[in-house]
Amino acid sequence: MKQDNKKSQINIGLIGLGTIGAGTARVLIEKAESFSWQIGCPLVLKRAADTNPERINVLKGGQAIFSTSAADVLNDPDIDIVVELIGGEHPAVDFMKEALSKGKWVVTANKNVISRHGYDLLKIAQEHSVDIFFSASVGGGIPLIDPLRNQMIANKINTIYAIINGTTNYILTNMAKSEMDLPTALKEAQEQGFAEANPASDVEGEDAAYKIAILATLGFHTRVHPDNVYREGITRLTSRDFRYAQELGYIIKLLAITKEVNNSIEVRVHPTFITSDMLLSKVDGVFNAIQIEGDLIGKTLFYGRGAGAAPTSSNVAGDIIHAAHNIYTGKGPSLGVKFGTPKQIKPVSEIVTRYYIRMNVEDKPGVLAQITRVLGESDISISSVIQKLADEEKQTAEIVIMTHPAKESFVQQALKQMAELPVVKEIGNFIRVES
Repeated sequence: MKQDNKKSQINIGLIGLGTIGAGTARVLIEKAESFSWQIGCPLVLKRAADTNPERINVLKGGQAIFSTSAADVLNDPDIDIVVELIGGEHPAVDFMKEALSKGKWVVTANKNVISRHGYDLLKIAQEHSVDIFFSASVGGGIPLIDPLRNQMIANKINTIYAIINGTTNYILTNMAKSEMDLPTALKEAQEQGFAEANPASDVEGEDAAYKIAILATLGFHTRVHPDNVYREGITRLTSRDFRYAQELGYIIKLLAITKEVNNSIEVRVHPTFITSDMLLSKVDGVFNAIQIEGDLIGKTLFYGRGAGAAPTSSNVAGDIIHAAHNIYTGKGPSLGVKFGTPKQIKPVSEIVTRYYIRMNVEDKPGVLAQITRVLGESDISISSVIQKLADEEKQTAEIVIMTHPAKESFVQQALKQMAELPVVKEIGNFIRVES
């Protein structure tokens, strides 16, 4: 393209000046000269909108560009890139659809919208010869989405294992290393600012489900909605589970897992026993890590801080620069995401993996024989059995069973039958195992 056809500057409209939006605004203002040099022309924050008028102070002297209405951003014909950072599903998705339909490029960190509406947004972008960037929607500041969309496109992705919620990883790290119970570990996470006052989205696995839906969609080129993701949170875990895991050579993580097996996809989030020699087992505190295995690259690990204003605004700003450079050079949208024939999402009842089962039973002869009979009749082979914590006064004991690979529906059936045995006082917990 000839130089005189290029734009003299690239204009940005920012919607949302909360924690991430404020961090992004500061980066765009403070690094304007550096970013402009990288793009080849000035990159200008032309307008910023937030419904809270007090957030005008974030702009520090840029009050003239502030508005309390997102419409002022969306209707400005000079704005090239709309950056959505308000979060939530609505009206964020409506703003993005409108921006794309008006020929504006979009940058967002919104995992909720991308996981639920990413397929439709990508189609709208392609129809209007623009693009939508969402690198910060998974993994905060970890450079993950762009490699998955572009650099790894030659690969057939086989599996993705991910620790993608810093709050739960911080809690589980403390439960494992300091022998805390869940309420104590959660309270500390809240005091340190790593958990919200209402932590349900994190501890129930909802946040991780949004993110693994995005990764599965990109990795397997098929539409995966977060409602398709099987999820369990961390609320059933106790300090005993961590102690037994350590004795058996495992670490417990809230793992987001997606695999392609025989043209169907597993996509699930739940506490998982992983072997202590796996790289993911070393990921502690608020850090995130995503292990992707492709047929050409083998196993690749992405690691870093999964949340926070600075790491997230790093990925947002990177997307803005990427979009601005494409606009300035006339390169247009990237290759994008191509969707093939829809693939079946495998029900969790059909998965095959190993299991850890902890139960409280009567401490008397013949109990184990009754339990092994139920497991055998359900086609579940036992790898090991350990008796723990005998209570002489109550005449009970705790039994820990590790199985060989078994079908989930068979295990659930066996758990129900064992719970009905008179000698079984309680099924304490069961946790899936990935090697």
